[in-house]
Amino acid sequence: MEIYLLLKSLHVVGVVLFLGNIIVTGWWKVMADRTRNPAIIAFAQRQVTLTDWVFTFGGSFLVGLAGIANVWLHDIALSTPWIQWGMALFTLSAVIWLAVLVPVQAKLTRLARDFAHGGPIPPRYWALERVWLVGGFLATVLPLAVVPVMVWKVG
Repeated sequence: MEIYLLLKSLHVVGVVLFLGNIIVTGWWKVMADRTRNPAIIAFAQRQVTLTDWVFTFGGSFLVGLAGIANVWLHDIALSTPWIQWGMALFTLSAVIWLAVLVPVQAKLTRLARDFAHGGPIPPRYWALERVWLVGGFLATVLPLAVVPVMVWKVG
C-alpha cells in the first residue's frame, strides 16, 4: 500500500507541475504579448521555452512514470476504460505539443531573439503567436479533461 501512495503522490505532483505550468505560462505569455514591448515579449518567450523543459516535460514524465508504474505494480489492465481515456487524451495533448507547439515555440523564440533589444516585432511573430494560442488552448483543455476521468474513474 505504501508504494501505491508514493507513486500516487508522485503522479499528483507531476499533474500539478504539468497543468500548473501550461496554464500559468499561457497566461503570462499572453499578458507579455499584450504589452507589445519587444524586450518583455522576448523575455517571456525565452521563459516559455525554459519552463516547458523543466515543468511541462518534467511534470509529464512524473505523470507517465508514476501512472504506468502503479498500473503495472497493481495489475490494473491498460484496457480499463478510464485508463484508456486518460492515456488517449494525454497522448493527444502530447501530439499537439510535439507536432505544433514545440516547432512554433522554436520559431517564436528565434524571432524574439532578433527583436529582444528593440526593433519592430515582425508580422510573422504575430501569425505564429495565433497558432501557438489555438494549439496551446487545445493542448491544455485535453489534459484538464483527464483530471475528472482519472479522479472519478469514468470512461
